[in-house]
Amino acid sequence: MPYNILMIASTSFFSDYGNHVRILEEIRALQRRGHRIVLVTYHNGDDIPGITTYRSWDVPWIKRAVVGSSRHKLYLDIGLGWRALRTALRMRPDIIHAHTHEAAAIGLPLQRLLRRPLILDYQGSMTSEMLDHGFIRRSNPLFIPLTRLERMLNRAADVVITSTHNAANLLRRDGSVPEVFTIADGVDTERFRPFDGSPEWTAQRAELRAQLGIPLDRRIVVYIGLLAPYQGTNLLLDVARQMCQVYPDLHFLIMGHPDPQSYRNLAASLGIADHVTLPGRIIYRDLHSYLALGEVAVAPKMSLTEGNGKIGNYMAMGLPVVAFDTPVNREILGPYGFYARLGNAADFAAQLELALTNRELAAERAAGARARAVAELSWERAAIAIEAIYAAVIARHQEAAADDEEEA
Repeated sequence: MPYNILMIASTSFFSDYGNHVRILEEIRALQRRGHRIVLVTYHNGDDIPGITTYRSWDVPWIKRAVVGSSRHKLYLDIGLGWRALRTALRMRPDIIHAHTHEAAAIGLPLQRLLRRPLILDYQGSMTSEMLDHGFIRRSNPLFIPLTRLERMLNRAADVVITSTHNAANLLRRDGSVPEVFTIADGVDTERFRPFDGSPEWTAQRAELRAQLGIPLDRRIVVYIGLLAPYQGTNLLLDVARQMCQVYPDLHFLIMGHPDPQSYRNLAASLGIADHVTLPGRIIYRDLHSYLALGEVAVAPKMSLTEGNGKIGNYMAMGLPVVAFDTPVNREILGPYGFYARLGNAADFAAQLELALTNRELAAERAAGARARAVAELSWERAAIAIEAIYAAVIARHQEAAADDEEEA
């Protein structure tokens, strides 16, 4: 049966990066299966046609997307909580689906008030993200209380959904979750597909390359994602410096936000400004066209707890993928990636060189990754699995309610 689903996203949805893509595609896939979704989110971000969205009260001094840990979230989440409460009382949802721990903290009182199941869509450890962003240090007096809060939220959710088995295993070992399921990040393999050499697509690629100002004789390495040290952006520019010294025909197309200008300045300081293009935010609906410019794709993210959704898009495009050797990346790519030692720029450059020079090996791994994406990374499969989780947890709540009535 169709469900009324209240989704809470403590972020500036929609802002064209990984977590937002997961939220968007989950909603679309669940809508295709007949479910009604209402999304509550921060005041800023793009409205997506076809998605009912309610936003928290306006904060005029914050216009750009709030990415990662931020002190501004303290009051943004208060406004989001008020909006979620009003929306929940009006719609009386069957399920409360929270994206991130902050959203789960907002959903927790609604779970108790309305007696509805709370699903935590786990995007990674809240405290690990704070450490990754440099928001706190382990020596900070708040670190232990925040860790305890995170574990409490994990336990309070009826079900935790992770994007990787690695995250699920970490949660099970921690012992702080009642029930955990893995729903991998998906990809639209019809839109994200290998360059087919057709005249139309060839012309589009040439036009896009010209718009970006990338010379025709350059081989392009592509990246899409947030720009931040823990995402590996600084390290990637160091890799670009090393590689361009040996291969002057290389060009790095590093797409994403926030603050691309600071990375343009860094590229200039490294002497590689004419080999790096940082166009800023790329609209998600156009992303496949930009990725099609690439000969190799890179994923230098260094977090050990978060997912890495961009890799699915790379795989579907039929691009060789260079990434760090982490459990998350191994889980997504399997044997089809070019893996470097975690945090080692020289080894990352060596793996990138291998992907660029050994054409036969690169084509073999790219084809295997594409086949894996088609077989395993469908958003429709993800929606069916989420729907089954909803059904099971609702049935459990109904049984518990019936038992309470009998006892009364």
